[in-house]
Amino acid sequence: MRGERATQSKSLLDVQRELKIKATYISAIENSDPNVFETQGFIAGYVRSYARYLGLDPDWAFERFCAESGFAVAHGMAPEASSKRAAPVAVAARANKDPFSDPNASFVPRPESFLSKVEPGAIGSTAVLLALVGVIGFGGWSILNEIQKVQLSPVDQTPGLVAEIAPMPSSQVLMAAVDEGVGIAAPSADAFNRLYRPQALDVPVLVPRDGPIATLDPRAVGSLGDESAEERLNAMSGLMADAVTADADAIAPVQVVEQDAAELALVAVNATWVRVSSAGGTVLFEKILNAGERYVLPATEDAPVLRTGNAGGVYFSVNGQAYGPAGGSGSVVKNIALSVASVSEAFQPVDLAANSGVAEMFRVAQNDAILTPASE
Repeated sequence: MRGERATQSKSLLDVQRELKIKATYISAIENSDPNVFETQGFIAGYVRSYARYLGLDPDWAFERFCAESGFAVAHGMAPEASSKRAAPVAVAARANKDPFSDPNASFVPRPESFLSKVEPGAIGSTAVLLALVGVIGFGGWSILNEIQKVQLSPVDQTPGLVAEIAPMPSSQVLMAAVDEGVGIAAPSADAFNRLYRPQALDVPVLVPRDGPIATLDPRAVGSLGDESAEERLNAMSGLMADAVTADADAIAPVQVVEQDAAELALVAVNATWVRVSSAGGTVLFEKILNAGERYVLPATEDAPVLRTGNAGGVYFSVNGQAYGPAGGSGSVVKNIALSVASVSEAFQPVDLAANSGVAEMFRVAQNDAILTPASE
């Protein structure tokens, strides 16, 4: 069979491809080796098919194969006719092996290594950044050390203490006194510059110190009188002395400025919180006024404003005349202009004779000390 196959120029792979029999089986038939076959019952069919493929007698070829290999045909129930099986131990080992639990399986994805995530360009950038941070840190440390250095230079004169202290301006002393108050915001220096100052009059108010000219008798004095010069002088001196004596009590100094502003004060009938602010927003006075306490408002060019938490307990005093109250009991009012004209127009006068409670609080307030920002 090998010689016939060589005569036909056929290789084992050609026979396998055309006859559909494994090349190992073809080689076993040519070598008369039946042990290569897994199933002994198929040997006769393989030998006869290969003999027909080569153009030989199938029966003659099978007889020669059996004679040379010692192969004998067995019946179907014989052990030799069955397929070869592997050892039970090996089969059990292959059956218990789970391909999904094998980490080295070909279909299992391999994790990426740490170095695969590092880009070469990032290493250079990181090194430059670290170098820059180090240079900046070293420069800052060097500058800090230079700043902290203290250099002493010898001097001829021994340093001494200054004995003279410049006097503090009066405005600063006043501001310091205000700052010592508890719960009171110190007004600014501009607030004291806006205090009320009486304006100068264009024409002074003059009060005559002599008697009226109508009291002079032209027949007794002057060039038309009958008296002598000495008598006229004595008579005029007497009239002037009488006029001066009579009007001595009525003589007033020459008034060159306006009258002072009327006194405006806050009087608390019940305990209430009040805040007085200037027109510019500066807090001039802030306190809880108890019953019977009085706060006299400073005379300023612009009227301050009032904010209170219990409007029913706050009354106004304008030169002793009571006005009010500022609002209903327990109500909160704000932006009340504190000027004599505004208070007189916005609030009704209070009859102290008919309201004994308010009259008693006004009497107590008049006897107690007046609250001011500096004293409070």
